[in-house]
Amino acid sequence: MSGHNKWNQIKHKKALTDKKKGQFFSKLSKLISLAARKGVNPETNVELRNAVERAKSMSMPIDSIDRALNKARDKSGRQLEELVIEAVGPENVALRIRAITDNKNRTISEVKKILGDHNAKMVPPGSISWMFTQPVSVNETNLVEINNLLEALDDSDNVEDVVSNMS
Repeated sequence: MSGHNKWNQIKHKKALTDKKKGQFFSKLSKLISLAARKGVNPETNVELRNAVERAKSMSMPIDSIDRALNKARDKSGRQLEELVIEAVGPENVALRIRAITDNKNRTISEVKKILGDHNAKMVPPGSISWMFTQPVSVNETNLVEINNLLEALDDSDNVEDVVSNMS
C-alpha cells in the first residue's frame, strides 16, 4: 500500500518547484522593471536588453516580461529602487546584499531580521569593502550556518543577489 502516497509526494514536490520558479520569475520581473527606468526600448537600453535576454533564457513567459515593461512605463505606481546592504556573518564573513524593492524600509527590516536569525548583523555602508580583498576560510560547522543564511536571503523576494568573501 505504499503507492497511495505517491500523488501527494509529487504534488508537494511540484508545489515547491512552482514556488521557487515563481520567486525567480518575480526577481527577474523586478530586474526588468528596474532596468526599464532608464528607457523602455531594449535597442537603446543595454541593461534592459540583457535583463530581457536573461528572462527569456530562463523560460520566463513573454506576457510576464511585457507586464514588467508596462509596470516600468506606468509612472503612477510605486517605483522600484536598488538597495545595497552590507553585513558581517559568522566568522567575519563579509556579505554585500543587493535588493530591488518598492519599499526600502520593509526590505531593510526583512533583511535585518534574516541576518539576526542567522547570527549576522548589518554594518554601515562601505565599512566592509576592504574585507573583499582577503578571502576567508570557514570551518565546517559555521559553513552550514552561513549556507543557511545565504539560502534564507535568497528566499527573500526582494533580495536579488548576495556576494561574500568566503573562499
